[in-house]
Amino acid sequence: MTRNMDLLEILQHLSPSDCSYQEWCDVGMALKHEGYTADDWDRWSASDPGRYHPGECARKWRTFNGNADPVTGGTIFHLAVSHGFQPDRGGYELDWDSEIDQDGVVVDPNWLEGKTITEPAAWNPGRELTRYLQALFEPGENVGFVTRSWKNDKGKYIPKDKGIYNKTAGQIIEELAKAGDDIGSVIGDYDQNGGAWIRFNPLDGNGVKNENVTEFRYALVESDDMDLEHQNAIIREMELPVAVLVYSGGKSLHAIVRIDAENYAEYKKRVDYLYEICEKNGMTIDTQNRNPSRLSRMPGCVRGENKQYIIDTNIGKRSWTEWHDWIESVNDNLPDIDELSASWDNMPDLAPALIDGVLRQGHKMLISGPSKAGKSYMLIELTIAIAEGKKWLGQWQCAMGRVLYVNLELDKVSCLHRFKDVYEACGWHPGHLSNIDIWNLRGKSVPMDKLAPKMIRRASKKGYKAIIIDPIYKVITGDENSADQMARFCNQFDLVCTELKCAVIYCHHHSKGAQGNKKAIDRASGSGVFARDPDAVIDLIELETTPELMEQQLNKGLCNVCRVYLDAHWKWQNDLGEDDLLNSKHLIAYCENNLDEWQMKNLRNQLERETMDVNAMTAWRIDGTLREFRKFDPVNLWFRYPIHYSDVSGALQDIDPEYEKSSYQTMIEKRKEKAKKEKADQINQIEIAFEGLEKDGVASAIDISEQIGVSIDTIKRWFGNGRRSRSDYKKKFTSFVNKEDQKLYLKRTKGTDGQED
Repeated sequence: MTRNMDLLEILQHLSPSDCSYQEWCDVGMALKHEGYTADDWDRWSASDPGRYHPGECARKWRTFNGNADPVTGGTIFHLAVSHGFQPDRGGYELDWDSEIDQDGVVVDPNWLEGKTITEPAAWNPGRELTRYLQALFEPGENVGFVTRSWKNDKGKYIPKDKGIYNKTAGQIIEELAKAGDDIGSVIGDYDQNGGAWIRFNPLDGNGVKNENVTEFRYALVESDDMDLEHQNAIIREMELPVAVLVYSGGKSLHAIVRIDAENYAEYKKRVDYLYEICEKNGMTIDTQNRNPSRLSRMPGCVRGENKQYIIDTNIGKRSWTEWHDWIESVNDNLPDIDELSASWDNMPDLAPALIDGVLRQGHKMLISGPSKAGKSYMLIELTIAIAEGKKWLGQWQCAMGRVLYVNLELDKVSCLHRFKDVYEACGWHPGHLSNIDIWNLRGKSVPMDKLAPKMIRRASKKGYKAIIIDPIYKVITGDENSADQMARFCNQFDLVCTELKCAVIYCHHHSKGAQGNKKAIDRASGSGVFARDPDAVIDLIELETTPELMEQQLNKGLCNVCRVYLDAHWKWQNDLGEDDLLNSKHLIAYCENNLDEWQMKNLRNQLERETMDVNAMTAWRIDGTLREFRKFDPVNLWFRYPIHYSDVSGALQDIDPEYEKSSYQTMIEKRKEKAKKEKADQINQIEIAFEGLEKDGVASAIDISEQIGVSIDTIKRWFGNGRRSRSDYKKKFTSFVNKEDQKLYLKRTKGTDGQED
C-alpha cells in the first residue's frame, strides 16, 4: 500500500456548498463514527460562508449517538466521487471501512470506451415482448405489468395503478402470436408519451407486493448519470449475469440481473452486494429499484420519440454464483509468488525477538486461561516488561519499545491504578512511562473489523513494538465456534501486524469444564482456528493446591515478615539460628518476648495482611505452543495479587491440574463405589441379624439368611462355606460347618486388641 488516505484529505475534494442539508449531516455523522472531532467538521463547514453558522456543528454533533446502521467513512468517499473526485486506484487503499475498499473493482473509468447500442432494424413489438417473457418466466408463471400512466407535477410519466398481475407468461405469449404487431390488444392500450412497465419476477396472482413474489430470481440495475454507451460498456465490463438488457426509451439501460436467491432475506443481501460492486465501478445506482416486485420498462412499447427494446440477452457470467466468485477473485490483493532460488544465497533476516524464546516482533500471541486467572494483570505485566525492557514473569527477556494497551473492559481510573499497582508490586522504577499508551474503550468498543482500521490510522506514526488487546471477547465478530467466521476475525490481527509492523497480543477465555486432559492449544473457547492462528499461544491452567502446601507458603510468608521487621527494629543475630528463622511460630514468639507493645501491634497488622494475601494466592502452570521457537518446559507460577511470580522452590512441580474424566473412567468409578456400598450393606445386615440370633457368640447361617432375606448360597458366597474367610469380614466373623449337623454357622471373632469386636 502506498499510503492510507485520510477522510479530511478526501473532504478537500468536496465542498459543503455542493451538499444538501442531509448530506452535510451525513458528513458529520461519518466523521464522528470514524473517530474525528466536531472541530474537523466545523473547519470543513466554514468553507461555505453562505450557510455556515458558528457553533452549529458542535450543537448538531452532540445529537449524533450512532445506530445499528451507522453512517461511515464510505459515505464521504461516495459523496466526493459523485462530485468529481477521482481516487488514484493504484495508489490508495481506503482501509478505514470495508465498504470503501477496492475489492471488486474491475472497471478503470480512465480507459473505458463506450459501446454503441443499436435499435432493431425491423420493429416487431410482439417479438420484443415475447423474447423478454421467454428469457425470464416459465409459461405457467404470473406476470405483472402496467400500461396506464399519468404525468406528475414534475412532468414525469409514472404508473397510474397496480396494473395486471394474474395473467401467465404462456397466455401472453400465445395471445401475442395471434395479435401480430397489435401489442395493445394483448396488454391493453397505453399512452405512448409514458410507455409501459413490466415486473421481472413472477407473482402469485394476488397482488404486486414483495410478499406476492414467488421466485426471487432477478434484480434491476439502472443508472442514468452517464451516457448510454458507457452504461452498456460498464455493464459488460463488470460481467454482470444479465438475463435481459433493455433500453428504457429514456436516459438509462435496464439490466435484469440474475440473483437466484432462496428467499427474501438472501435476496436483500445479494442485491446490496450487487449495488455496492456497481457503485465501486462507477455506476450511481438508483437504489429505489431494490424491491423484487419493482417495475421495469417493457420492451416492445414506445415511449415518447423512442422505442423500448431489448439490446441483448444472456450476457456476462452465467449465474450469480459464477459472477460472485469471479468478483471476489479479481482483486485478491495477494502478494506475488516468490521463487526460493532468488533468496537461497541471501536469506532475509528473521524478525528480532520481542519476547525471547516466545514471540518475534510483528507476530501474534494469544494468552488463554480460565476466569479469575489474572490474565489482565499478566498483560499489564507484559506491557510494563516491554516498556522497561525487563523479564516477563521472571522468565523471558523483552525487547524495550513502545506499547499500546487497548483497554476494553476496565474503567479508565481502575486501569490507571492497576498499572501503578503492578509497577510497585514488581519493584520496578517507572523509568520509561513514555513507552506506554493506553486506549480506554470501555463502553465504546466496536467489532474488530471496524476497530482495526481505526487503530491503524491512530497508531500509524507511533512506532509501537506491540499492541495488547484486553479482552477480545468485546470485539469478536461472528460466532466464535464457526471456523470461517473466526478465520475472518483473526485476519484483522494480521492486518494490524502488517500495516503497523508490530506484534499483536490478546487474551481469551477457556471453554467450560476441566482442562487438564487437553493440550494447551485446545483449551481456548471456540473454534480451533482461533487458537491455531497465533504464532504463540501461552496457556494458563490452575493447579489444585493442598492445605499442607498452603501452610508451607503461609509459614514462609510469615517468617519473611518477621525477619524484615526484626532487621529494622531489633538485633536478633545472636539469638536465632537457621532453624528458628524457618519456623514462624518460633519467630513470632521471639518477637512477642522482645518487641514492645506498639512494635508488636504493627507487626501483627503486617502478619494479618500477609495471612490474607497468602490465603488468596492461586497456583498456575503455563504451557506454550510456539511457531517460531522451541517448546519450553511448563512454567509454574503463583498469582499473588496483583502480579504473577515464578515458583522458584519447585513446590508446584508435582501437582497435576484438574482433569476431566472420560465416560469410561466415570463408569468404572461408579461401579467400584456401588460394590463398596453393597459390601457395607452386607456387613450391616449380618450385624443386625447376628445380634438377634446368636447364642454364645454363634449363630446359624440358615437363620441369618432367613432373617435378612437372602439364600444360604449367598451366605456361603460371602463367607466361603468354612473353607476361607473373606478379608472384608475377617475381623468380625468367621464361618464354620458344624460336624454334627453339617450346618453353616457364623462365629464372632476377636478384634486385634483381643477384645470381642
